[in-house]
Amino acid sequence: MLKKTSHFMREANLIGGSWVQADSGETIEVVNPANGQTIGTVPKCGRAETRRAIEAAEAAFHSWKKTSANDRAKLLRRLHDVIMDNQDALAELLVLEQGKPLAEAKGEVGMSAAYILWFAEEARRVYGDVVPSPWADRRILVTKEPVGVIGAITPWNFPSSMLARKLGPALAAGCTAVAKPASQTPYSGLAWGVLAEEAGFPAGVVNIVTGSASAIGDELTENPLVRKITFTGSTEIGKLLMQKAAGTVKKVSMELGGNAPFLVFNDADVDRAVQGAIVAKYRNSGQTCVCTNRFFVQEEIHDRFVEKLVEATSKLKVGPGLEEGSQQGPLIDEKAVEKVEELLADATSKGAKVAIGGKRHALGGTFFEPTVITGASPEMRIMEEEIFGPVSPIFRFKHEEEAVAMANATSFGLACYFYTSDLGRAFRVMEGLKYGLVGVNEGLITTVEAPFGGFKESGLGKEGGYQGIEDYLDTKYVCIGGLGL
Repeated sequence: MLKKTSHFMREANLIGGSWVQADSGETIEVVNPANGQTIGTVPKCGRAETRRAIEAAEAAFHSWKKTSANDRAKLLRRLHDVIMDNQDALAELLVLEQGKPLAEAKGEVGMSAAYILWFAEEARRVYGDVVPSPWADRRILVTKEPVGVIGAITPWNFPSSMLARKLGPALAAGCTAVAKPASQTPYSGLAWGVLAEEAGFPAGVVNIVTGSASAIGDELTENPLVRKITFTGSTEIGKLLMQKAAGTVKKVSMELGGNAPFLVFNDADVDRAVQGAIVAKYRNSGQTCVCTNRFFVQEEIHDRFVEKLVEATSKLKVGPGLEEGSQQGPLIDEKAVEKVEELLADATSKGAKVAIGGKRHALGGTFFEPTVITGASPEMRIMEEEIFGPVSPIFRFKHEEEAVAMANATSFGLACYFYTSDLGRAFRVMEGLKYGLVGVNEGLITTVEAPFGGFKESGLGKEGGYQGIEDYLDTKYVCIGGLGL
């Protein structure tokens, strides 16, 4: 491991400006998914440590909220620069614990910095209002102020950028934070503690705890000092957190599961659609919430699309993330591989055919072959369940209305994609799809300037865009009377 990388790899938690171990002395092993080797350990903390982190954040909040928007913006810009100055080291650390190819990891770290820079700028645009008063001798003001301490819980698939989306707006708004990164990929989360220190954030403004998800989650949701929970992860866990947060009526932002459809109409540019499909499906080995889960292809071009997708899929280079030219790394763990195998077995037992791939890769471990299956149908589990692996199921359809109906036939509504060269169809389908993010003739659409978030059981709230800071603010109405005007 490079010296610069090890500088960010902290085997301790950051609470109130101090790097500490768990009270019990217990640790969690962190494993490199590419080779199964243990990279190191992190503290296995629980409620007591989380409570101390919350109290440290609350103590820091009283002074942090009084800083000017300009001062917070300056610190965030410095944080952006520290991230970019260390992009290679942070990306290597990310690859070691998560497995994605180095080029993708560098892109993720760059996106993290971009979110921080965006919210540095948004810090100075938290506007209020002066409302025309119905009373001659009174004036009405509407102001925005930070909600307070926020609890941020993030997943293993994007361990750096998911925290950027939460810490960026929180710090910009004047909130303080307690963050809990995923146990499979804690080092990229703990690195944010190092980065915050190096950028000059005061002690207690950013706190990072690792350990028991249930114990830390319970303390974050039940502690009245925490005024907002922001979570990225499964819909199942999101619902639990919402229920628990209801006890103290906290604000919640939830970026939950997806079941992204990818529609290809007979007037589409097939080559462009295949290019978009490769990005939308196989990025991070299919382990993203906006990954295509179901391909719907109109029957006139079905065979041509399948042929070209199989050809493009066959060219993907599978290998460890740090290996030169790797385009697809391993799945995160054995459980993830078993889930993919289970869904594939269900599909093939109901008539699906494997066009390419379909099994564990010759590299062994948790590597899985990039896979395309044809003959997918609505009764298969992949119609509703997230695959979270490198499998492309192809459904055939006849009519536009049928495709939109099938695309919407899910409890999820995060991202969707479709390809057409007909402008009228583009508007009809865009308006017909019940999804928070829509890509028209594009397979990769996430950007810091736009709001990211889903409909239905895919979540609440938005991350990114000017909307991304709203959930970290309270709106206050002030009526000033007795002015003697």
